[in-house]
Formats: sequence, C-alpha cells, structure tokens
Amino acid sequence: MKKWLRRVMPPPKAIHGNRCLGVFGKLLQDPNLWHLNRHSVAGAFAVGLFVMYLPPVGHVLIAGGLAIYLRVNLPIAITLVWISNPVTIPPMFYFAYVVGCWVLGIPPVGFKVQFWLDWHNWLAVLGPLLLGCLICGAVCSVLGYATIQILWRWKLMRQIRKRKERYRELSESRLRTPSSNRQT
Repeated sequence: MKKWLRRVMPPPKAIHGNRCLGVFGKLLQDPNLWHLNRHSVAGAFAVGLFVMYLPPVGHVLIAGGLAIYLRVNLPIAITLVWISNPVTIPPMFYFAYVVGCWVLGIPPVGFKVQFWLDWHNWLAVLGPLLLGCLICGAVCSVLGYATIQILWRWKLMRQIRKRKERYRELSESRLRTPSSNRQT
C-alpha cells in the first residue's frame, strides 16, 4: 500500500506550484506533510473525509490548511476531498439532510426536484443539512482514521509474522545441515 501511495502521490513540487495552495507559502516546506507513516496517512484520511462533507466551498483550501495545521499528509488529505464531486454531492448531501432531520426530529422532505430548486425552501433545509453534514463528516472522519490505523497495524503484524517465519526456517535449515568445519 505504501509503495502504491508513493507512486500515485504527486511530488511536493507539484503541490508547491498549485495556485490554490500558494497562500500557504513556506508552510508547505515542512517534510512532515509528505511522510507516509501510520499517523500521517490516518490523519490525512480523517481530514479529507471530514472536509468532503462540508458545503462545497474551498474544499482544497480547508483540507490544505487543516493538513498543515495538524501536520498530516497533505496530498492524501487534498485528494480525498474530491470524493465529493458533482456526481456524488446530491446523494451525499441528501443523506446528510435526512440525518440532520432525524437528529432534529423534523420530517424530511422527499427528493422532489421542484422543492429543491425553489430557493425559498433553502432556509428550512439549511439547518438540518449543515447539522447532518457535520455529523456525517465526523463519522466518516473517525471511521477513516480507525480503518487506516487497523489496516496499517494488520499489514505490519503480517510482515513481522512473515519475517519471524523466515528466520525460523533459516535457523532450522542451519541446524539440519552439517557444518563443513567438523572433522570426522
């Protein structure tokens, strides 16, 4: 997984040249923003998945700022916000609206195009939508963080187990083969 991430992750120079992230200037020089370790990747997933559920204004800047502030992997955090795109935003936000209505005890309005296109209804929808977005973002963030931590630990334990087996086989093969230094 780490090799794949290194292969698909943009180099730091590509991020430095991004116009949207130019406001961060020298803060992008921090090497911790480019490391691929368990803390950095899991934190980047948490940041990216939380920002993904925020209303779609300045996702890249918000994710970049949080990644820099929390010192987690910047390219992963920025890439994950693109899960919310014009195709995925309607179902994501409608689900967030339903969650917000459920928490507030308001009956949700069905997905009728005429209702949603009339801007007079937006104020009634805005409260449950924003609350639902915060809840869904927080849940996705926690789940993403925990999933990466678990997968990373599982992979590490698997590597340690394979290494132990390899050493055990090597030591057993050394015990079975007679030494060439012995004289009969």
